[in-house]
Amino acid sequence: MLVDFNTLPDESRIWIYQCNRTFSEDEVNELEPALSKFLDQWTAHGSDLKAGYVLPYNRFIVLGLDQSLASASGCSIDASVHFIQSVEERFNVVLLDKMNVSYKQGEYVAYKPLKDFRKMAKDKAVSLNTIVFNNLVTTKGEFLEHWEVPAAESWHARFM
Repeated sequence: MLVDFNTLPDESRIWIYQCNRTFSEDEVNELEPALSKFLDQWTAHGSDLKAGYVLPYNRFIVLGLDQSLASASGCSIDASVHFIQSVEERFNVVLLDKMNVSYKQGEYVAYKPLKDFRKMAKDKAVSLNTIVFNNLVTTKGEFLEHWEVPAAESWHARFM
């Protein structure tokens, strides 16, 4: 059952998929109905899942699930991964590679392989003040408070 992401409780589970590039406006106009249709039909063991999504910066797909009604099962999580894989194929993007880092350069969202980010940290091209996206957050509350933070407040700090 599709709901507005903003109405999900802060305890809702989330999954963040960062894209290797920004989705174009036309792609967003195609992606949003596909996401809505998937989440409207998403179930776990026959029970509807109360879920929503947001597309921050047209660069991330964030799925949120209110688990107070029904929790995601292995099969429903697999279904969401298959959906994301179909998005990767449809738009020729990378969403499932977790060995990449997204961070801000001014208002621009940059995307680098982790090894390149480590080198940038060593070379002082990024610092503890660099705004990074902590895609390891697991709840909507953490997403709202601790997703877009200075590197000093994230796992990225270990490279500085």
